[in-house]
Amino acid sequence: MSFEIIKMAFESLFSSKTRSFLSMLGIVIGVSTVIAVFAIGQGAKDAVNAQFQNLSANSILVMSEQGRGAVGTSKFKASDATVIATQVANVSAVTGAITGNSSVSYGSVSKNYSVTGVDINYFSVSNLKIQSGRAITQADLDSNAMVTVLGSTAVTNLFPDGQNVLGSEVTVGGKKLTVIGVLNKSGSRMGPMSVDESVVVPVTTAEKSLLGSKGQVMINVQASSVDNVATVSKDITSVLRTEHKLKTNAADDFRLMDAGSMVSTAQDSASLMSTLLTCIAAITLVVSGIGIMNVMLVTVAERTKEIGIAKAIGGKQSDILSQFILESIILSTLGGLIGIIIGQIAIPIISYFKITTVSASITGPIIGFSFSFFVGVFFGFYPAYKASRLDPVDALRSE
Repeated sequence: MSFEIIKMAFESLFSSKTRSFLSMLGIVIGVSTVIAVFAIGQGAKDAVNAQFQNLSANSILVMSEQGRGAVGTSKFKASDATVIATQVANVSAVTGAITGNSSVSYGSVSKNYSVTGVDINYFSVSNLKIQSGRAITQADLDSNAMVTVLGSTAVTNLFPDGQNVLGSEVTVGGKKLTVIGVLNKSGSRMGPMSVDESVVVPVTTAEKSLLGSKGQVMINVQASSVDNVATVSKDITSVLRTEHKLKTNAADDFRLMDAGSMVSTAQDSASLMSTLLTCIAAITLVVSGIGIMNVMLVTVAERTKEIGIAKAIGGKQSDILSQFILESIILSTLGGLIGIIIGQIAIPIISYFKITTVSASITGPIIGFSFSFFVGVFFGFYPAYKASRLDPVDALRSE
């Protein structure tokens, strides 16, 4: 009997293909939306993690406040890293850097990259590894050496023919620099800067020959432990205000951000966006379920006589109930499967055209399909129950 019920359910659905397709369409769109939502949410979280993966939880970033409401000219500079290292307690490491954009060329290839002037602590504090060659040394800083360490993407773009990179001369902002090293491929970001597209030079060279006053200074301070972050932040503020000779009523010409708060805030924003989009997708699925219920109610009205005949020849109430619920479940399940396929196909397409950052997640298909199945059962039950309760005599009299 079970096989017959399944067979009849499929026959009924295929006899009205257009109506069945339109009933499934809402489910397809809803499930595809759920998958896309979770892919966007996961992509946002991955982007946050990539942006801050080079910062530990006890990192404190110190940046210039110039151009953000500060009064007068900021005295904040990369050499303040030395002041912090020598005068602030509970600090395990400090590195200062100055960043800016500049044209970088080699031969006929020219690109615009981030130029970062660094000290000797930069690579260890930022967890950057040298793939080949060497890093910036103290001798490079003392002599304002015209040398550079290139990110992996910068190397690929500037040397497309696989030339020997080490020892080659690239032109940065009109100045010739010798390549002394290549960074490992990272895929991460340091704030707005892509590590793989960076051009790293000695900080003294950046200040005096390449960026000058146009560069943005950033100091990365590593507190000895996460528990000391708040205390170290207060001490940094006190020391820098004294170093910059700021008056008591004068605003700071620098600002501090600890990595833990930055990561937490960014992840909370990503989660909130994902939650809002998920709610929208859920509403779409609920509306689709209501559509299925309406279609099934119309189907019951159209098939009243068929139901009466089935009952007259011995069909049980449970059989009628099972058949109509099964039809609803088939609609929602097929719609869910099609939605999963479309959603999974859409992820690489969105990624290819760089519409937004997406990352495949198993959570999306699981939740989308589960919800579509639930919709089929929940919204299919009432029409099925109504069909099973029809009086066979009244049903046979209907036209």
